[in-house]
This record gives sequence, structure tokens and C-alpha cells, in this order.
Amino acid sequence: MTAALTAVAAVAAACAAVLAVPSRSRAAPPVADPAAPPTEDLGLLRRWRLLWAVLAGVGCWAFLGGPAAPLAGAVAAVVVWVVAGRLEPPAVRRRREEVRRDLPHVVCLLGAALRAGSAPAAAVDLTCRALPGAAADRLRSVAVRLELGSDPVEVWAGLAEDPALGPLGRTMARTHRTGAPVVAAVDRLGEDLAREARAAVEDRARAVGVRAAVPLGVCLLPAFLLLGIVPLVAGLAGAIDW
Repeated sequence: MTAALTAVAAVAAACAAVLAVPSRSRAAPPVADPAAPPTEDLGLLRRWRLLWAVLAGVGCWAFLGGPAAPLAGAVAAVVVWVVAGRLEPPAVRRRREEVRRDLPHVVCLLGAALRAGSAPAAAVDLTCRALPGAAADRLRSVAVRLELGSDPVEVWAGLAEDPALGPLGRTMARTHRTGAPVVAAVDRLGEDLAREARAAVEDRARAVGVRAAVPLGVCLLPAFLLLGIVPLVAGLAGAIDW
């Protein structure tokens, strides 16, 4: 009975772990990223996930023992395989965060170039040269395709699938599809992105105080107990006539 309960608990934990780790394979952007890190730089855990899965399965089997050990070992191996495959390399995460930080500035520069009378392709190219970085590296392919005469709706719709540059791609694709003023749409997007960036910074600033309170409480609470409560209790206990 104990082995069966252990196996059920292992299966439940496996399902929870698999569902808790978001998959990155569905969010792969169709736009080529020439400055992205090579696919070999996926981390030791992801490159050798077959080995880790086998080791986890064998270790769980040997640790539990009994008739439920094979099932628990298989579940542990599957969990390690799936979780390791869904892990995102730190370099990819850092580049995505950099693109999101640069996006409001990119949109503002793009709107300024469009207001100055530049064509969309020239405006994108000018923005990439004025603000080099991860966002510019992804936008260069857009400028090249627009210069070559590709359909603007298809080009910007492809960018709309990018996890970081999606707002810009959706806005530009919608304006080209409906004929709405491009400059006004880009200006509104820039204002929205700037507002969201300020809100994110304020949220992080407020979170610092909350996170700082935890170690502060961990340090002060034992000192308060030792210096305030313990002497008081000891004094009261000594004053009581047992």
C-alpha cells in the first residue's frame, strides 16, 4: 500500500512539474535573429538531458525499491526529460529581456523617422542604425524585406509572431491592412509601451521593499526573541515560587 501511494504521489508530482514549466517551443519567432546565440549553447542540462533522465529514473528506482519502483523511475525519467527540454538558455532569456527594454525607444525613434517623411523601410533601417542592440538585430531583416519589395502586411504580420516585437508587428500590419495613418498608430504604440515600461519599473521598485522585509524579519525576529522575550520569560519563571 505504501509503495502504491508513493507511486501515485510521484505521478502527481510529475504532472505538476510538467505543467508548471512553460514550453518555449511554441513561442519560436518566425523572424530570423542573426544575432541570436548558436543552438549549441543550450546549457549542460539541456544538451545532456537523456543522460540526466536515465540517471533520475535509475536513482528513483533504486531509492524507492519495491513493486512501484519501476513506475516511479519511469515517471522521474519522463519528468526530467520534459523539464530539461523546456528549459530556456539564459542567453536567450537575456536577449528577449533586452529587446523588451529597447522596444519603447525603438518605437519612438521609428515614429520620429516616419514623421520626418521617411518611408517605412528607410525608417526601420535608420532606427536600427541609431539604436543598435538586440531589437535592431531582429528588425534588420524587416528593413531588408521591405527594401526588396515584399508585401508589407506579410512582413509585419511575420514580426507580429515575435514574442518581444509582437506589438510593433501587429500595429504596423494592422495599419497597412486597413489604411490607417501609420504615424498616429506608431505614436500611440510608443505612448502605450512607455506607460507599460514605467509601470513595470514602479512594480519592481515596490517589490524591492517587500523582498527586503523577509531577510530583515529573519534577522530581527530571533534577536527580538533572544533579547526581549527570553529574558522576560526567564525573569518571570525565576520569580515564581514553584
